[in-house]
Amino acid sequence: MVSSVAPKPARGGKRALDVPLDAGADITQEEAAATLRAGLRLFALWQLNDGEARVLLGQPAARTYARWKAGEVSAIPFDTARRLSYLMGIHKALRHLFKEPERAYAWVRRDNDVFGGQSALTRMLAGDVTDLAVVRAYLDAERGGW
Repeated sequence: MVSSVAPKPARGGKRALDVPLDAGADITQEEAAATLRAGLRLFALWQLNDGEARVLLGQPAARTYARWKAGEVSAIPFDTARRLSYLMGIHKALRHLFKEPERAYAWVRRDNDVFGGQSALTRMLAGDVTDLAVVRAYLDAERGGW
């Protein structure tokens, strides 16, 4: 679970990750950048367009997102790191629930009664970090918790 520890201010007054993402682990900027790269690969597997990907990451500027895609990652905002944590948890849960990776990747676009007949992706694209948390909590419950 994500810690409520406040992030340190970074260059330009933005918040950057320099705090624990969960109660038991510290994460460095290098680790956050690695998680971002994994997230970008996940977005390709989920067949997201850039607009959808940016929403899931908390709406970084288009220019920032383009730099991230090009491998130019500097400070990762705390909110983005939190979102990536949820997304990696969703990915992990799906890989545990489905033996075939393609089914796991397709699941995010399938309509689901739990999300009011909409897909998990539609729920996540509502844009709030709590929407990611809801999807992750559902999958954790389906899997039987960690």
